[in-house]
Amino acid sequence: MRHVLAALVENKPGTLARILNLFRRRGFNIESAAVGETDDPGISRLTIVVNGDNNVVEQVIKQLNKLIEVIKISNLSQDRMVGRELAMIKVAVDKESLSEIIGLSEIFRTKIIDVSTRSLIIEITGDEDKVNAFVDIMRRFGIKEMARTGLVALARGQKATEIERED
Repeated sequence: MRHVLAALVENKPGTLARILNLFRRRGFNIESAAVGETDDPGISRLTIVVNGDNNVVEQVIKQLNKLIEVIKISNLSQDRMVGRELAMIKVAVDKESLSEIIGLSEIFRTKIIDVSTRSLIIEITGDEDKVNAFVDIMRRFGIKEMARTGLVALARGQKATEIERED
């Protein structure tokens, strides 16, 4: 089963390495991990996508909660969530393929962010299925290079992975 974990962690050197090491020790293959600063520069949000049964993931969450750097962790898989991924794809182009690639990019609502005589860099955001579908279509033109962020996600509605603050 696929699990999406969201963690608020201290924004300090070594924090990510310690967290990912815990997954390594448990034998998890992390599908993706995306980390970035939150509105508080001292706190980062880490979104990790892993496969495993509920019992093992529950144990990993308990172990993560023992790490000093982990402030809060949520299993977003149990909630309704909104998830997005960003990919940048460098595609080979020539005179014959340019208009077709531009047309496909418009259909997928991507952005062409760089143009050269032999390649385009295209930015796409969306759910994993949308990004995968676009990548599959671009393969026939020749993908020269690609970078993907992995999933970032938030719970729908009022539920949030946030720190309870004293007022």
